[in-house]
Amino acid sequence: MNHNTPLSPRPLQHLDGCRQRVLSAAQLKAHGVNSAALNEQCRPGGPWQQLLPGVYLLHPGKPTADERLHAVLLYAGRPQTRTAVAVPTQTTPDEPHPPQAAPQTPYANAMVTGLAALALHHFVSVPPLLSLDRIDVMVPRTRRLRSTGLARLVRSHGMPTPQRIAGVPVAPVPRALADAVAQLDDAGAVRRLLTEAVRCGHCEPAAVVRELNQARLLSRPHVIDAVDSLVAEGRAIAEDRLYEMVREYGLPDPLWNVDLRMPGGPHLGGVDAYWPDQAVAVELDTRAPLQELRAELQEESDGLEWSEYARKREHLERLGITVVHLTPRKLRESLEQQATVVRTALMASVDREPAAYVMVLPR
Repeated sequence: MNHNTPLSPRPLQHLDGCRQRVLSAAQLKAHGVNSAALNEQCRPGGPWQQLLPGVYLLHPGKPTADERLHAVLLYAGRPQTRTAVAVPTQTTPDEPHPPQAAPQTPYANAMVTGLAALALHHFVSVPPLLSLDRIDVMVPRTRRLRSTGLARLVRSHGMPTPQRIAGVPVAPVPRALADAVAQLDDAGAVRRLLTEAVRCGHCEPAAVVRELNQARLLSRPHVIDAVDSLVAEGRAIAEDRLYEMVREYGLPDPLWNVDLRMPGGPHLGGVDAYWPDQAVAVELDTRAPLQELRAELQEESDGLEWSEYARKREHLERLGITVVHLTPRKLRESLEQQATVVRTALMASVDREPAAYVMVLPR
């Protein structure tokens, strides 16, 4: 035997203890499995099976949910199995060595999205992973690959930063929601998904609407109806957190949900909480996400107009009323800090000029 003698294929028993039971053809080749051995293992009644083109399951039974996920990611992600070998270049001793490319993951440029991603995000209103006929996997739009078998490709111009859940790259909730809604015609199912996303604190309504708009789904009547329910759900949750803030952090009880009006004059608008002795009002910014989106995109022909919230706040402050502007996100992420903001406004009232007298009416 000399150095030109080809090596014999490695025995396949070494793969029996392989922790990952789903491998690509390229990965199997790196383990010493040639095409003939692969075909023999995947013969009818054989110990292996082909799940997707170029992706193999190393046991004869049904794949688990985890194995199905890894299969679609291997199919879509161009696994890199060979280590790049640096080519020597002529350099002087003072010159730095040329940089080497960072190793790529087996699932490069692919992530789970749609209903499968929402299941991984622990949504209770989606079917279990094993019951999904197809798993959505996001890839760049330039990827030359077709949907097949249990893998449905979702092509994207811009790939979001994936979240890692149990070692699997998963699309963020707003993007996964948009990809799931794109496949659903059931108005009730769409409403349940959007409501759970907000009710369980997965994301804010505006983030969901932004993704739905980018996916061009807001022209569908059942999606618009679901967005209306989303707005109502978001406001109810924000109000509950506002009540919790006052109760948990020892703020004086305000007058809840009142209208302010000048005596014999115009209506000044409604506020969510009002302390008449200190002339301090709290207003929740729960504008419809569609309005917020239009403002962010500056779609108005004559420039970005003042919102109703800003106009009302300016009018009240001219009358000496301090308006504390809170958003659902602030209440969700920093409740104690928002309580401090309100408490500071209440304490500062003793240093201000008395506010104009206003009538307080229930609404």
